Amino acid sequence: MDILTEALASMRTGHPASVRTNGRAPWGLRLPPVAGAGFHVVLYGTCWLVPLADASPHLKPIPLNPGDVIFLRDGRGHILADHPSTPAEEFEAEHYQGGSPIGAVTIGGQGAETSLLCGNYHLDQGHPHPLVRQLPEVIHLPTRHGRHPELSAAVQLLGTELENPRIGSDGIVPTLIDSLLLYILRAWLDDQPPAAAQGWAAALGDSAVAPALSAIHAAPSAQWTVESLAGRAGLSRAAFARRFAALVGEPPMAYLTRWRMTTAARLLRETDAPLTTVAARTGYGSEFAFAKAFKREYGRAPGVYRREARAA
Repeated sequence: MDILTEALASMRTGHPASVRTNGRAPWGLRLPPVAGAGFHVVLYGTCWLVPLADASPHLKPIPLNPGDVIFLRDGRGHILADHPSTPAEEFEAEHYQGGSPIGAVTIGGQGAETSLLCGNYHLDQGHPHPLVRQLPEVIHLPTRHGRHPELSAAVQLLGTELENPRIGSDGIVPTLIDSLLLYILRAWLDDQPPAAAQGWAAALGDSAVAPALSAIHAAPSAQWTVESLAGRAGLSRAAFARRFAALVGEPPMAYLTRWRMTTAARLLRETDAPLTTVAARTGYGSEFAFAKAFKREYGRAPGVYRREARAA
């Protein structure tokens, strides 16, 4: 079971939105917060990501070079500029120019040019998977000098398709942008030294916790107990429960319930399965028991959640 893919799929509420940003020095663009997670890819040139003092007072400006990738876990507002001291314009609709395969924003003067791919992934931040919640607020991934070869290859492919759109580009670019999220998080996980890894970065490679997580994700409807999961891990009940909670951040049964509800929400959003089917596929023997658990987690009945999700 690919837990990373499953965790992200469970949070997705729509397709990524993206735009190409072209700036000529001096230039600065203030980007508003977005619902989900933000990202930037430097296609060529250099620039700075400047956190907003009111939103991220503890973060410093980050210099970006060709091929660099930035991931903003919470989609918070920030500034992109040729230099941290350059005044920033507010992002306005008139900046936008439609185009194929994506639109573009062009600002600035007559100096050195920088081009970025900017966008956001629509993720349910109201119920984030703990793997995503434990990520740093900002992830900066340089891809020069042979670092992160798969991510670098995806960035190069994106750059080629955006610079020289050809037949098929309208289908290729959205797919590459969609895949970029997995490449970003895989690269970040690969960067964590095994000896120093904590939380989910350690859990995904742990010989006891990883098999238990895979079992829960593969069969959320199974009647798992701490004892049965500990048996898969080859540990005593107490030792497994301590290890699981230390890495995942919550006890095994709490995570099982969380994943069942996350799976149920995804089924309600993406399928027309009857509530009895959703209940059975998430380990509940009755629609009533399932609806009670779902309302406790999401604050509304499953049918109301489905209608609201479809209307959004």
